[in-house]
Amino acid sequence: MAVPASVPAVSPLHSSAPPVDLAVVGAGIVGLAHAVEALARGLSVTVVERDDRPVGASVRNFGHGCITAQTGEALDAANRARTTWLRMARAAGFWAGETGTVAVARSGEELDCLAELAERRGRDEVVPLTAAQVRDRVPVAADGLLGGAVLPRDIRVDPRAAAPAIARWVEQQPGATVHWSTAVTGVAEGVVHTARGDVAAHRVVVCAGHDLDRLLPAVAEDAGVRRCVLQMLQVRPPAGLRVPAAVITGSSMLRYPALAGTAGAAALRQRWAAERPELLDAVVNHMLTQLPNGDLVVGDTHAYAPTVGPFDPPASERLDDLLLAETRALLGCAPRVVHRWRGVYASSDTTTPFLRAKLAPGAVAVSVTSGIGMTTAFGLAPDVLDSL
Repeated sequence: MAVPASVPAVSPLHSSAPPVDLAVVGAGIVGLAHAVEALARGLSVTVVERDDRPVGASVRNFGHGCITAQTGEALDAANRARTTWLRMARAAGFWAGETGTVAVARSGEELDCLAELAERRGRDEVVPLTAAQVRDRVPVAADGLLGGAVLPRDIRVDPRAAAPAIARWVEQQPGATVHWSTAVTGVAEGVVHTARGDVAAHRVVVCAGHDLDRLLPAVAEDAGVRRCVLQMLQVRPPAGLRVPAAVITGSSMLRYPALAGTAGAAALRQRWAAERPELLDAVVNHMLTQLPNGDLVVGDTHAYAPTVGPFDPPASERLDDLLLAETRALLGCAPRVVHRWRGVYASSDTTTPFLRAKLAPGAVAVSVTSGIGMTTAFGLAPDVLDSL
């Protein structure tokens, strides 16, 4: 049967080709980070991706490098990743802004949370703001605003442009190849088996994200990996409204570990359990970032399941309404919804935010299992390659 003209033909792989230094399964941001790091070390790289472009979690997020709110090894990885993000923006030609994050406090508990983090981290990383100073930075409604803080080290990218630009850059480098529309069927020592033939490699990194169970079900089961499903919105605010920084709220202080570990956050969770249980039940992290066209990315809610069903659950409209109500209260206006989507990422209840599972000599599966792949992947990749 002839291939339709609209579908690009893809040649079979040449199984007799000499081994590359590193084969990467998956062209999301985690896989691309490993390819970028390998190229920086002078290694040859082949990336194999089942889709014809990045379409997963790497393009469905806020584009937020949430650095300061991390702890432990995630904070170390985020700090390293920040430098690489800025370098790759210059090299690959996409926008990355050192915009920081504004944390908005509308309760005493939220102010206490930010003050405690500032005391722990110092004023270089957490700068307390008065209510007037918050409004000078972002257009937050005055009602209920008590103050906030700016996290100046946080960065932003356009999530819909960054991963595709990095993939194009990788393809253009000497010694690098990206095989799109190529499903991987198995991994063994020194080889990646695909539906188009084998890729020989001295080292292999599998970065399949939430679909790890499709390729390596036993590894996913051992690590307790499941899918976290997010409801997210793109909304159109009034003309001229500008939000230069990422904006996080009290619900974010219950999600990000450096904030969630404060006494203020514990007190806020206790009060919300009585007064706003719907936010806790939906695991809301209400925050927003602005796209280049002026629209706002607003989210998100969290639900967990081994498989994402094809139909929106009955509560989806209620959850969207909840996010929109929070956005109206934050901005003092009613932006119009122009897109809705589900984000999906790998999640695990383990204490580490990263999964690193040895598959065979020289082969490892890697996943960010805490929803911070954009924040940490470029910092995680050097450690993984060092281990190989």
